[in-house]
Amino acid sequence: MQKNALNSNGVTRSLAGAGTTVLELTVNNHPGVMSHICGLFSRRAYNLDGIVCVPIGSGATSRMWLRVIEELKLDQVIKQIQKLPDVMNVEKHGADHQVFAGLEPHVQEKQ
Repeated sequence: MQKNALNSNGVTRSLAGAGTTVLELTVNNHPGVMSHICGLFSRRAYNLDGIVCVPIGSGATSRMWLRVIEELKLDQVIKQIQKLPDVMNVEKHGADHQVFAGLEPHVQEKQ
């Protein structure tokens, strides 16, 4: 099954062969943080292909993994994420990051 997405001009484009990137964020864990981060992507018409978020340590912080399609404006979006007050760290990983690879068997369509 081929994946397609709308670009910022409303034109459908194929995602086949598009590079996927996983962003790993360490954030403060309180209400509204996920909304702020997802809103940043939404305001820039940038689709999040996958989101995983879990508390770490005592629960005061969380780790988020965001799977996105690599586009030219991704570096600018990362810079803007880093400026958010609740974001402590951002790391960029390749498409084969273990968090999403481990989830694949659990989210496959049932036939």
